[in-house]
Amino acid sequence: MGDTSGSTDGTDGTGTEPTLEEQIAAYQREFQDLDPQVEKIVSALSRLNRRMNVAYGRQTAALGISNAEWEVLKALVLSGAPYRLGPSDLAKRLGLTPAAMTHRIDRMVGEGLVTRERDESNRVRVIVELTPEGREKWLEAMRLATVFEGDLLQDLTPAERTILGEVLTRLLRRVEDAQPDAGGRLSDLD
Repeated sequence: MGDTSGSTDGTDGTGTEPTLEEQIAAYQREFQDLDPQVEKIVSALSRLNRRMNVAYGRQTAALGISNAEWEVLKALVLSGAPYRLGPSDLAKRLGLTPAAMTHRIDRMVGEGLVTRERDESNRVRVIVELTPEGREKWLEAMRLATVFEGDLLQDLTPAERTILGEVLTRLLRRVEDAQPDAGGRLSDLD
């Protein structure tokens, strides 16, 4: 089941998060069919994901952008030069509704991170393009993330990093194959 605590800080409400071992022992007390080995892995991944998201959120906030804006910048960079996509393409890539994407683009245009212009070849179509300022914000975030990720993995040898990457990629492929629609949001959460 992993770590699904309702509190935003990952604690039980008292400010103290149980150790993985304490959490697993509590789960086993209540659900005897629990595989403690599986639960330890899943709970560790869940906690690591949560803490990484908090760290990345702090980094983007320090740069004056939100995680949501970071995701748009990333999608545009991944599209390749000239870093342009239509709003519906962006929405699909990020798992957002068109309304949520429009709201996000509006904010980002106002902040100078992207432009929104009519497509010259098809005046009905709108194109969202990364600005030089938006690309610089993306690069700054990547620089910060690279330092954080290097620190995170510093205790692993290159061979261990390779093995961990391969194992996590296998797990990711299994989830993606079993739940192909789970990559994005299914409702308007913005």
